[in-house]
Amino acid sequence: MPRTAPDRTTAPDPTKPSRTTPTPGATAAAPAARGGSSQPTGELLQGRAKTLALTGIFMSMFVSMLAMSVVGTSMPIIMADLGGTQSAFTWVVIATSLSSAISTPIWGKLADLTSKKMLLQTALVVFTVGSMLAGTAQDPSWLIAFRIIQGIGVGGLGALGQIVLAEVVSPLERGKYMGMMGAIMAVATVGGPLIGGLFTDTLGWRWNFYVAVPVAVAAIVMLQLTLRLPTLKRRIRVDYAGAVLISAGFSSLLIWVTMAGSSFDWWSWQTALMVGAGVVLLGAAILVELRVEEPLLPLTLFANRTFTLSVLASLAVGVAMFATMVYLGQYMQLARGRSVIEASLLTLPMVAGTLVSSTVVGQLITRTGRWKGYMVAGSFALLAGLLMLGQLRYDTAYWYVGAAMLILGCGIGMTMQNLVLVVQNTVAPTQMGAASSAVTFFRTLAGSAGMSVMGTLLAHKVEDFIGEGLAELARTDPAAAAGADRLAGGAIPKLSELPEALRIVVEAAYGHAIGDVFFVVAPLGILAIIAIALLPNTPLGTKNNAQRLADLQAGGSGPAQPGAAVS
Repeated sequence: MPRTAPDRTTAPDPTKPSRTTPTPGATAAAPAARGGSSQPTGELLQGRAKTLALTGIFMSMFVSMLAMSVVGTSMPIIMADLGGTQSAFTWVVIATSLSSAISTPIWGKLADLTSKKMLLQTALVVFTVGSMLAGTAQDPSWLIAFRIIQGIGVGGLGALGQIVLAEVVSPLERGKYMGMMGAIMAVATVGGPLIGGLFTDTLGWRWNFYVAVPVAVAAIVMLQLTLRLPTLKRRIRVDYAGAVLISAGFSSLLIWVTMAGSSFDWWSWQTALMVGAGVVLLGAAILVELRVEEPLLPLTLFANRTFTLSVLASLAVGVAMFATMVYLGQYMQLARGRSVIEASLLTLPMVAGTLVSSTVVGQLITRTGRWKGYMVAGSFALLAGLLMLGQLRYDTAYWYVGAAMLILGCGIGMTMQNLVLVVQNTVAPTQMGAASSAVTFFRTLAGSAGMSVMGTLLAHKVEDFIGEGLAELARTDPAAAAGADRLAGGAIPKLSELPEALRIVVEAAYGHAIGDVFFVVAPLGILAIIAIALLPNTPLGTKNNAQRLADLQAGGSGPAQPGAAVS
């Protein structure tokens, strides 16, 4: 590969990536030389040290995704063992995603103010404690409470991994590593349920929560030994009022969505109270965020067109990712009668689509510097996959189910991590943590809300379809419908304990209901298409965030915005 002359100071044309693009080991030093700054850029990682540090970061990301996926296919058995209902099923999953979403902006804001390494290790500790406690739960309420603790740690891991990566790698080179992150998430998505299913069938479901602990401990040690980052010292002012108001506001709305229609009517005084409280609290949060010196979620970010459109697109991606992670496993077990391990294996097409598309597109973005076309294509795949899953029934051909999952997986892999990449490419270096975590926050929040809405809708549709099925069964075979009282109360049944006739009624109900809920959320794919199509096609920068911060501290010797850095 041609070598760049040491005295060359002219930046390459951003629309035509140079063949002299620095190798990963030289990334830290080369951009500073081209920028002509004589200021030190901080203790940046190179070579083997960089590889080891990135390994620790990727392990952290793997742990966070493992926590979200490992119990997915085991949840029907866990809920049946603990005596949980469909509502409890939904909330055990939502507990982690909701607490993860609420805590994400806090972790991100702290990352702009203090040591990112320390925060990442702290998140791993919180996650480990929450996971171990969740494994000791004796009823759904305790499991939900411990999943909240686990989710707080997951929120930090999901945001801080991407923030720390931005400190080490430039946006242009970051496309490749974002692809790797997507691949790691895909592996965790399939590996989690497989491991969880194996433990559920052998050692018991509680080991689903213990399995990630050794990986988390290893990640803590790896980061301590290898990760070295410069820290921009700023006075820490935690926006406690904003954190409380944002958390309470969104929680009120999500609890309402989960309970409305089951615990009380949609149009009731409880609805008025919860929705009214949520709107008032979020309104107060906006006022607080506009006034405080260090807002938890800087509203000025929404003046950035790339940030705003990426947040809108992330809503669709969040619902697609979280919903499929949970409800496809439920479909395979309750609509197709498959075991936990079989259900995990049958979701491999989606994982394969995410892994391959994320890795390949990430490599192409780094090599060519072009990103928008791949993301637009991914948004169309997202919509197509959701529409196809909307046709699911209990007897749908497996090849069709696999094709739908593959297409949806490609859509998620081509969009999810790259939405964070394009945001990191345009925000100021001092707001990297807040901006990165905000995209993750809205994606996770949308996933939580989507799962809650889908769970509520699913519970109602399953009840209706089972009622219709039992009425038809009573008309055609009264003797077979004699044990219908087993399906009363809304509890998730164990199919293996049901007579064949009742089992078919349950499978048909869940198959039809899960297909319907996917069809209901499919229009979100249109939102993703529009938002991504309108994203400004800003060239990717060639400086990592540590170098940009050094430029900023040097009094403007280098550009603060990556778009200008390569122009």
